Amino acid sequence: MFAFLKGLVAGLILTFVVAGLIGHAGGSGGMLNVRHVAIQGFSFYWSWALLVIGSGLGWFIFLMLE
Repeated sequence: MFAFLKGLVAGLILTFVVAGLIGHAGGSGGMLNVRHVAIQGFSFYWSWALLVIGSGLGWFIFLMLE
């Protein structure tokens, strides 16, 4: 269970960084579907597919390290 939480944090960080780089360059990331999101004055780039993939990868890595 703790490996999943660590993987989720790693997936969130990965999503913010990679989606920010792809979105800032003007791309959509293909199947990653990077979109510009604005919530109450705070705008950022986001991808649900990237979050799921990054969290799954992080979960697997942390699970193997235990």
